[in-house]
Amino acid sequence: MSKYDDASWHYGGEFPADLADEAGATHIGMFLAWALLTGLGSAEHAGAVEALRSRRVTPGQYLLDACDEKLTSDDFNSEGNSFALEYYALDDASSRGFIDDYDEGVGGAWPTLYHVPDTWATYDALAPLLERRLREWRGR
Repeated sequence: MSKYDDASWHYGGEFPADLADEAGATHIGMFLAWALLTGLGSAEHAGAVEALRSRRVTPGQYLLDACDEKLTSDDFNSEGNSFALEYYALDDASSRGFIDDYDEGVGGAWPTLYHVPDTWATYDALAPLLERRLREWRGR
């Protein structure tokens, strides 16, 4: 198992004092929820897709409840892991990765990326950009 991200990596560092630790999970949850709803998730999340699709739980809260604050290779199917490795876990400064797109898509109006709310409105603003990145990745 590979770990792509962990909320504790965020709230354990230089984290805004005015936010609850849970805010460190929002961006991670947004990516995971999108991946699950797009068909990139592992079978272990199959039962959760309906809770996300019906929006009974927010993306960040889902990550906190179902994934112990962590995003790992176990959360994705084969295609999802390949995409996450190249897009989410990007460490190539010459390419755009998930955090760049998260900032561009939903972060601009907030003091930090951690202030972006864990809401379905945030997800709705971000999802088209993630879908475009997936299409581009598939088309290579």
